[in-house]
Amino acid sequence: MTAHQSPVNRLRPRRSCLAVPGSNPRFLEKAQGLAADQVFLDLEDACAPLAKPGARHTIVKYLNEGDWTGKTRVVRVNDWTTEWTYRDVVTVVEGAGPNLDCIMLPKVQNAQQVVALDLLLTQIEKTMGFEVGRIGIEAQIENAQGLNNVNEIAQASPRIETIIFGPADFMASINMKSLVVGEQPPGYPADAYHYILMKILMAARANDLQAIDGPYLQIKNVDGFREVAGRAAALGFDGKWVLHPGQVEAANEVFSPAQEDYDHAELILDAYEYYTSEAGGKKGSAMLGDEMIDEASRKMALVIAGKGRAAGMTRTSRFEAPEG
Repeated sequence: MTAHQSPVNRLRPRRSCLAVPGSNPRFLEKAQGLAADQVFLDLEDACAPLAKPGARHTIVKYLNEGDWTGKTRVVRVNDWTTEWTYRDVVTVVEGAGPNLDCIMLPKVQNAQQVVALDLLLTQIEKTMGFEVGRIGIEAQIENAQGLNNVNEIAQASPRIETIIFGPADFMASINMKSLVVGEQPPGYPADAYHYILMKILMAARANDLQAIDGPYLQIKNVDGFREVAGRAAALGFDGKWVLHPGQVEAANEVFSPAQEDYDHAELILDAYEYYTSEAGGKKGSAMLGDEMIDEASRKMALVIAGKGRAAGMTRTSRFEAPEG
């Protein structure tokens, strides 16, 4: 990162990432009142080719005039193999840069595509007098080449905040035998997405990025959504795309820690801070009830506590130092 660049915020809550067609004013209006952590206004698959030029200006209007309080504001542009990408970025960032948090780049296949977006963003920021480097990049992995290069992609720019799995295009790119996006293909008894999700997760974590799971297209099947989201959350993913208001609450719940786990994580952090202090005896490890805690415990607790804090959770218990 150059000296004049500001660091991006890689810790934004992204339990639920709501997709909103950039060409649909009614949906853009409604999205502002939903409890999604992130909203991305879509210029790619959700916009017909003839609607894309107009949708750019619609998005600028809603970013500047809408009330997106508490939400991460993202625009998904078209991928670099199309004729629309540069104009998507220029129109949206010049028009609404101060009211935009990230650009999502779909179908990323190599690091050079991320670098190209970074350079274009920097040119616009300098030209417009915006803060250089503030706008982040979200990279979406949607085919085999992108997955093979995901480590290099994750390192391609200091702007990158997330790596996202795009299941629909990915399934098509590897000829997976299924027509239900997000569901397991028939005839394969194990989890067909495990390798893909783990490779994305490892690339993200190795570079201090967030990992986001893609959409579940059966929008009325909330139980199915919860099951698929639960698998990603169990691995350590930070959130998942939602395509319908009914999926928002489920995503926020699944990707938040349970109250008991959050409370326990905060207790571990408080107890470890006390026991390693002068007052607590400068101990490297100590007992918290029947549990021994140490530096490794602290690191694990930081993850759970961080997710709880980001979700706005409130503690229901406090650590009390032993008397004497």
